Amino acid sequence: MELSINSECFHKAISEVSKAVSLKTPFPILTGIKITAEEDALVLIGSNSDLIIEKKIPLTIDGTRVLEVKQTGSVVVTAKYISEIVKKLPGEIHVKADGKQLITLQSGEIITSLKGFPSEEYPNMPVIDESSPIRIPGTELLEMIKQTAFAVAKNESRPVLTGVNLFLKENHLTCAATNSHRLALREIKIDSNIRGSFIIPSTSLNELVKLIPGETEIIHIFLSDSYIVFKTADSSLFSRLIEGNYPNVSALIPKDSKTVITLDTKQFLKGIDRACLFASEWKNNNVHLEIINGTRLKISSTSSEIGRIEETQPFKNIEGGSELSISLDANFMIDSLKAIKEEEINISFGGSMKPILIEPVGNPSCLHLISPVRSY
Repeated sequence: MELSINSECFHKAISEVSKAVSLKTPFPILTGIKITAEEDALVLIGSNSDLIIEKKIPLTIDGTRVLEVKQTGSVVVTAKYISEIVKKLPGEIHVKADGKQLITLQSGEIITSLKGFPSEEYPNMPVIDESSPIRIPGTELLEMIKQTAFAVAKNESRPVLTGVNLFLKENHLTCAATNSHRLALREIKIDSNIRGSFIIPSTSLNELVKLIPGETEIIHIFLSDSYIVFKTADSSLFSRLIEGNYPNVSALIPKDSKTVITLDTKQFLKGIDRACLFASEWKNNNVHLEIINGTRLKISSTSSEIGRIEETQPFKNIEGGSELSISLDANFMIDSLKAIKEEEINISFGGSMKPILIEPVGNPSCLHLISPVRSY
């Protein structure tokens, strides 16, 4: 294998695939990146078997030549060292690998040699049927992930809840995440006849958000029994699916409510954020909401050692009863409100010990559900 490559492009690709590499693996070869020189591209792969990231560097980018392949071939090199070396090399890098797993990097007068692993020992990529992809605009998919993935469970007691549920049915794609105390759900229309329910680790989706540029036009999704693949022109992310049955979240969404109020999203978020100052004494960062005189919402929190904070905010609108007193986890509220882009929200209340439903005004495809907490 022999090639010359732009150092900036090389380092960027190494950094991206390194996100999938684990230094704490019992398989030494998985601490490495597989580098394959093809006639028209350089392909880099990083893997920990559950997450695989593949990056392709073409011969030219935006009309500028960044790669010249003189001899095809492949080698596996320890990710940690090649990343640090390439980051410190200026200009163009000449890369050469011999048949004894030794790779040489030369930039000007700087020459570095690294011992590698036999590329044939690197695990094969999962076999995926690419005949029927799901096509989604990049901006929509990345927004869906940002609006749901934060709500997954943080502990491993119920593994399925650490993932985001991708539910496909009748040209609709629904993303749902819950930790059993809150729920974030987003739905979009797609052109696909694929049906099924798949649970993707939130860690994989968070890496996808970092890997895929926001302006990406189309992302292709491929599915198998064990893996899901997200693919663009030059990047692919393979994620192992979480086994198990995801809870039926649609059954959790309340069908009726006693009170519905309309609020300014940013103003309400700032009010909850201020109330958080005194909420940390409580296990669930309790913030209390109460309707005052049927015209305003009082937001308050109390700390026995520090003091109390409260404020009132006007409604844009109110429907139903005006009796309301409920305590909620402020952090859950803030996460949900930050994920909403619309200027106004409807909050539906069913009672002091029933979950509240938060929906952006004019966007029925997005909702958040938060369970109340005890205030004593």
